[in-house]
Amino acid sequence: MSIDDAAVPGSAVRVVKLGAHIGARIDGVRLGGDLDARSVATIRAALAEHKVIFFRDQHHLTEDGQYEFAQLLGDPTTPHPTVTSAGAKSLAIDSHQTRSNVWHTDVTFVDRVPKASILRAVALPSYGGSTTWASTVAAYNALPEPLRRLAESLRARHTNRYDYAADIEDSPDDIDRAYRSEFESTYFETEHPVVEVHPETGERALLLGCFVKEIVGLSSTESRTLFRLFQDRVTRLEHTTRWDWSLGDVAIWDNRATQHYAVDDYDGSEHRRLTRITLAGQVPVGVDGRSSTVIAGDAEPYAAVPLRRAA
Repeated sequence: MSIDDAAVPGSAVRVVKLGAHIGARIDGVRLGGDLDARSVATIRAALAEHKVIFFRDQHHLTEDGQYEFAQLLGDPTTPHPTVTSAGAKSLAIDSHQTRSNVWHTDVTFVDRVPKASILRAVALPSYGGSTTWASTVAAYNALPEPLRRLAESLRARHTNRYDYAADIEDSPDDIDRAYRSEFESTYFETEHPVVEVHPETGERALLLGCFVKEIVGLSSTESRTLFRLFQDRVTRLEHTTRWDWSLGDVAIWDNRATQHYAVDDYDGSEHRRLTRITLAGQVPVGVDGRSSTVIAGDAEPYAAVPLRRAA
């Protein structure tokens, strides 16, 4: 593991790099709505550079404190476009309801893909339950030039009714079925560019994950083959970082530059619960300047679209 310590001049904040392509730990920060402007700027810069950042020992944070801190970084969305029973401010990522053990970028089935998420550990299993993030920027950069050009020319349709839902429907667990029913209660489908230009850094990133229904204009076989080709670039181990949670930990990730996967390596008797607050994002734009387009569903109640700023 590559470690690079960088102390912020004039403060106790230290950014510890965890990998060449993704991940950093930030020490010397007490998160909350009263965090000073210099520390907020450091967090923003670290997130842009490292894509996912981690904070230890934030035991003081409550849901309200997490929300107030999130407001310093952007405009929080409602917890989810369809799962509305979980609360008013945060979404519970709770193993008693579902396990997110698939590679995904959050909520890509709507047009306004979230900017970032702030995740706080509330209850953890006695073993396992880590989360892995992958850099979709590093994945794009690793493509040979012919594959970059191909990816830049493609668009994909994302929906909240995705293939592995069939496994949930066949499950005898009523809780699983109820959660899946709520998740799919309003149908969303959006066509996104396969390569998005990041609205702040100007970097190019692959916009894929488990919500992809098809690559536009291709047969189902061709679509699956190309999806697998590009998705496998995202999840190469060299493009990932893995975090072993402790109580009091907080993770923040740039949702426009990453995918993540919750590792399901703990037994059903163990409980894992984290709370997520998501920040509103802009409609993705491809290399050709074309924005994403809505096929079905209205995400306005979920989040207003922020004004796009020049990179």
